[in-house]
Amino acid sequence: MFGKVTIQIKLVEGDSAGTVTAFYMSSDGPNRNEFDFEFLGNTTGEPYLVQTNVYVNGVGNREQRMNLWFDPTMDFHSYSILWNQRKVMFLVDETPIRVHRNMENKGIPFPKDQAMGVYSSIWNADDWATQGGRVKTDWTHAPFIATYKGFEIDACDSPVSMTISDTAKKCSSGGGGERKYWWDEPTMSELSLHQSHQLLWVRANHMVYDYCTDTARFPVKPVECEHHRH
Repeated sequence: MFGKVTIQIKLVEGDSAGTVTAFYMSSDGPNRNEFDFEFLGNTTGEPYLVQTNVYVNGVGNREQRMNLWFDPTMDFHSYSILWNQRKVMFLVDETPIRVHRNMENKGIPFPKDQAMGVYSSIWNADDWATQGGRVKTDWTHAPFIATYKGFEIDACDSPVSMTISDTAKKCSSGGGGERKYWWDEPTMSELSLHQSHQLLWVRANHMVYDYCTDTARFPVKPVECEHHRH
């Protein structure tokens, strides 16, 4: 319940078309919250795409896609999700690539009342993952191997047996001031100037799809897109 999770991944080498390697956080149930890193494989020589998505109360459809400024199949790189009461931030090698802000003051729900687990998987998604599903998985190139190391969780532990209200009490820094979490520090509520510049650079140079600008899919711009500063 709030904090930061990080994993180092070396993605599938060679022809990874049709495969998706995922690293994500999720709560349980039909009204789950979920924060996704999905790495969309490609044919040899074509760049991997990173797709991020945010589900709130069971509703997703907030995809962004970007390519990376390095080859993620050649070495390990760190992928992190930072979650506090103000934002969800996705980072690659500590560079922010996406920020989903708390805009409850605009009437937009924000994920802050369900504890989440951390998961990873690799799966066949050749109906959509590579070039819109045009390129299928070539099973003669199996097995498709992604390698992991350096898994870190720095977060508020929420046992499954704990009630929602007890979890909120335990994992909030506001409870009488006796417990202060680093991710609730005032400096963590906004990006630093350097991080803001990094995020703008990533969006300008590496983003290839943003649901906020997909007018064919969303003739009326999603409400949160109207208010995002990045």
